[in-house]
Amino acid sequence: MKMPKNVTIIEVGPRDGLQNLKTFVPTEAKVEFIKELKKAGITEMELTSFVSPKWVPQMSDAAVIIDSCHDFKARDFVLVPNQKGMDRLKSTSCKNAAVFVGVSNTFNKKNINKSTEESMTELEPLIRELKEQGYFVRACISTSFYCPYEGKVAMEDVVSLCNRFVDFGVDELSVADTVGEANPKESYDLFTLLKEELEDVMITAHFHNTRGMALANIFAALQAGIDRFDTSAGGLGGCPFAPGASGNVATEDVVYMLEHMGIGTGVNLKLVVKALENLLPHLDKQYESQYYKLVQGSTVTEPSA
Repeated sequence: MKMPKNVTIIEVGPRDGLQNLKTFVPTEAKVEFIKELKKAGITEMELTSFVSPKWVPQMSDAAVIIDSCHDFKARDFVLVPNQKGMDRLKSTSCKNAAVFVGVSNTFNKKNINKSTEESMTELEPLIRELKEQGYFVRACISTSFYCPYEGKVAMEDVVSLCNRFVDFGVDELSVADTVGEANPKESYDLFTLLKEELEDVMITAHFHNTRGMALANIFAALQAGIDRFDTSAGGLGGCPFAPGASGNVATEDVVYMLEHMGIGTGVNLKLVVKALENLLPHLDKQYESQYYKLVQGSTVTEPSA
């Protein structure tokens, strides 16, 4: 098997993981969570998003989070869905933006009330402007395998959308199994094709664990040449427009698997668990990660760094 020696973990818990919780997590608890995760060795992270507080009240403290947590030694991302969000980002010190669109038209309309084509038309000038001003831009590609409304998504549609983003000038593509329905063969096939078509582009895989296949899909993506993965501490996450979808694959489950395979991540599992324990009292749900459940009151063999 051809495997990378090292993998980059992009922590999405503070944004993707928390955004849909019904209970508002106190700002100071979010700040502590983020700082503890950085101490654990996370060097790339989605901090927050500049979206409407009316629709996503959990992100209403975005400016404070950035002021308190942005680290110039790390790559901290802020989600900016539109011109207003981009303008708010420019008032901060953060120079890393994330945009998103769904390959599925129906999902995109349910999510942001725009078709995929309308979203791309709106995003093109925003991305070009961000690049002209020296920003790092990641494009998050939702429903890259399945859509809860349209079913199986064609690989050629995913590749076409990714190519358009590359033409716009994005630095990274985060390709997501939004509903957690992909299987390892589909993971391997899509990421192999993307690596062939876009060999010079930074590609990240983003899996949800709805059907318990996220780790298997990551293993398949590794074999396809992917060495960057979005993960969420505790397995937090989900999407209100993807009925039945569970949280993102848990950071600690992925790190545990990779380190035991001899693939370096630079992430300290004990410190990730500490960050989770500090956040738990402020949540309205339990963590979904298998590793976290195991370490509560038991002994787990730690992989050597």
